[in-house]
This record gives sequence, structure tokens and C-alpha cells, in this order.
Amino acid sequence: MDLKQLEYFVRVAEMGSFTRASIALDVAQPALSRQIRLLEVELRQNLLTRNGRGAVPTEAGKLLLEHGRGILHQVELTREELGAARGALAGRVSIGLPPSLSKVITVPLVKTFREQMPKAQLTLTEGFSVQMHEGLRVGNLDMAVLYNPEQSADLEMSTLDEDELSLISPNPLVGLASKGKRTGRATTAISLAEVAELPLILPSRPNAFRILLEGEMMTIGRRPNVMMEVDGLNAILNLVKEGMGHAVLPSYTLSNFDNPDPFSVQSIHSPRIMSQLMLVWSARRPITQTQKKAMEVVTQVVLKAIER
Repeated sequence: MDLKQLEYFVRVAEMGSFTRASIALDVAQPALSRQIRLLEVELRQNLLTRNGRGAVPTEAGKLLLEHGRGILHQVELTREELGAARGALAGRVSIGLPPSLSKVITVPLVKTFREQMPKAQLTLTEGFSVQMHEGLRVGNLDMAVLYNPEQSADLEMSTLDEDELSLISPNPLVGLASKGKRTGRATTAISLAEVAELPLILPSRPNAFRILLEGEMMTIGRRPNVMMEVDGLNAILNLVKEGMGHAVLPSYTLSNFDNPDPFSVQSIHSPRIMSQLMLVWSARRPITQTQKKAMEVVTQVVLKAIER
């Protein structure tokens, strides 16, 4: 079995298209199709079902895809270890970042990565927890920064930070419900029961902050008053700035804005809503020296970005 043919097959299967795979691999589509057909002839099985919408793995193709990813990962691992033996941290590192943190750390992460590992290649992917878990499972991601991930035998985790979610509101804060009265003066803290009375702009499920907020409100017999669901950190904060509602997020997310003055931040109590930020990687695959160094870089950059 030729490794190049295996790489071509895995890329087509993952992308679901010969056209997209040929562009990604920088290989002419006829040559790509020919190599995969040779692989099918060698294995005496059809690996892909070709249709007008693209290419879908057959049952045999799904099995080869699962093993092929592991084989290619081991080959890459071997190359990286040999490079490390020569004193050079090389190879590719793929890191997943949550949207709420991506805009804060992408630039400093890339700069630090280039400074400390100039011969390594960095791939950054922004996405929500469900996407990150799948990426770690199939090997598309080497590591990911996640909020409140569930414990799993398939994953290793390291705590980066524990922070509390805060109420982010327009500033000056007008019409805050407090003990049945309305006041235009912002306070430094607000109870979770009072937050439940406010019109909230929240990301849709399964966003980690949304799930955490709903879970804590259930403990006090309340539900969030969701005025609007918006999947986009900057979009949520811009709507808050315009007085359209309130957000419940870590206060450091305001660092996305050059001028945080239009916002008012209040801590939430009774109970506090604590969120854990974790660095997560697969427990099923060995870690290269390059990846270990990348973990150090991610930890360094994240902690500096969210320092309070």
C-alpha cells in the first residue's frame, strides 16, 4: 500500500470531494482519481461511492479511513521524532480554539509559535466544543482549548484557568431590576436570580457558556430569559453595546474591543458561575516533542491573554 495513495484517499474521504481534495493537495484531479483507483484495485474493494455531490466512503472505505488516519499520524510522528533528534522541533501542530478566545490569542499565539518553533508548522481551527471533540477523536486536531469539557477516557486534560462568568451590560446601565425596583445606577454585583429577570443575548446550544448558565439557573429553580440567540462573540457584544440586551461571559472577552467603556461588568453571585478553561489532547495517540512544546506555548499565551 503506497502512503501517497493512502494520503490522497484520506483527504478525499474527509473533504467529500475530489475537486476540493485536489485543490488542497495541489494535485491534478485526474491523477488523484487514478491513484485512488489503483488503491481500490490493490485492495479489491470499492472505497468511495462517487455521485453528483462528491464522494462518500463505503463501509470498506470507512474502515480504511479510520486506520489510514492512524497510519499517517504514525508516519508524521516518526518524522517529527527524527527531526527532534537532530535538535529541530519540526512537523505540523494543529490546535483548536473556541471563538470567545480565538480573537484574543490568535495573533500572540502565532508570533510566539514562530519565535520558539520556527521550523514547525501551525494550523489553527476555530470552532465550538462539539467540533473540537470530533477533531481530537479523528486526529484532525492535536490539541484544543475547551471550556468545561466532559471527562473522557479518550482525552487528557490540563487546567489553564478557572474564571467566573460575569454580566456584561450596556453602560450606563439603565433599568436594572433589583429587589423589585428599577435603578439607573450600576452595582458591582448581581444575584443569579436577578440575572434571570434580564433580557439575555446568548449563544445557542451546545455552547459551553450557555450550558453552564442554564445548569446553574436550574439549581435555583430559574431559567434564563433568552431574548436572542447569537452565535458570534463580537456580534453579541455589539448588540449589548447598542442596548439590545445583556450577555453572560468571562469579563476578559471585552479585550476584543479597543474601547470597553460602552460596557458595564458585574460579578454574579448566589451562586457564582465558575468556568474552567482546559487544554485537551487525545489519550489514544502519542505526543511528539513538537506538540509538547506547543502545549507550553499555548499555556503561556493563554494565561498572559486572560491575566487579570
